[in-house]
Amino acid sequence: MEKFNVVFMGTPDFAVPSLEKLIENDAFDVSLVVTQPDKPAGRGRKLKPPPVKLVAEKYGIPVVQPEKVKGNEKLFEKLRNIAPDFIVVAAYGKILPKELLEIPKIAPVNVHASLLPKYRGASPIQSVLLNGEEKTGVTIMRITEKLDSGDIYIQEETPISVDDTAQTLHDRLAVMGGDLLVKALPLIASGKLKPVPQSDSEATYCAQIKKEDGKIDWRDTAENIFNKVRAFTPWPSAFTHFNGKLLKITKALPVEGQGKPGVVVDIDREGFYVGTGEGLLKVLRVKPEGKKEMSAGDFVRGYRLKTGDNLGEER
Repeated sequence: MEKFNVVFMGTPDFAVPSLEKLIENDAFDVSLVVTQPDKPAGRGRKLKPPPVKLVAEKYGIPVVQPEKVKGNEKLFEKLRNIAPDFIVVAAYGKILPKELLEIPKIAPVNVHASLLPKYRGASPIQSVLLNGEEKTGVTIMRITEKLDSGDIYIQEETPISVDDTAQTLHDRLAVMGGDLLVKALPLIASGKLKPVPQSDSEATYCAQIKKEDGKIDWRDTAENIFNKVRAFTPWPSAFTHFNGKLLKITKALPVEGQGKPGVVVDIDREGFYVGTGEGLLKVLRVKPEGKKEMSAGDFVRGYRLKTGDNLGEER
């Protein structure tokens, strides 16, 4: 059986299931992995390889880590010599130039973590949670020079539950993306999957998440703060302050009631209730500065939180 020759481009954990599914499937031969350079991490600032590189090395697949892709003739020449059927991209982290996109014999294909054309851009997983969406999914699309705007080959949906966080949704969509990818590629090659143009008029965009985006404004609604907690778990986390120290909120629920924004209005065995611009936020789990994550009940007891206490910047 003739295998499809694939060059894989990806970097973080999200890309790992897609690479692994290609490696494990007899229909594909992954001849090269292109990933971002190793980055300093941790207190020692030691260079840490991207998750995709570790998988490639485990299976003995050659890896290249170019500092830049645009104008990189050495990389283009290497890819032309490989002459791949597909270049598959999953969260590589850079926009790819026309010279590279023209190299594969069949198509350059991307695994994107949203139901395009909604949520083009860098943070589709966090953004669906921030906006309180009830469903999301993965899209296998043809790559063009314009961000996430290429024709769609196939999509798969998944419902979003109230218990979902960016982490649980990330993990589910990563696996879904890998499964849908290996299903789609042979159908693309055979012409059975026809690419469908996206509707630009329906497109929405989401920006890169920054650390400061996690700061809670207690004047916002309880529903919006709840969505922020889900969207920013595990990073950058939804955070506030108590007694001048950082307090991350890792699990919460919006409930009916009213209180002054940022003020603790009630406490029970499960946690504590904080006033917002609309409704109350019931806080269930927290991570105090320099401490491990704990239940809100343990926090109340350990930090002697009481009704009337204020959360937020010290006034």
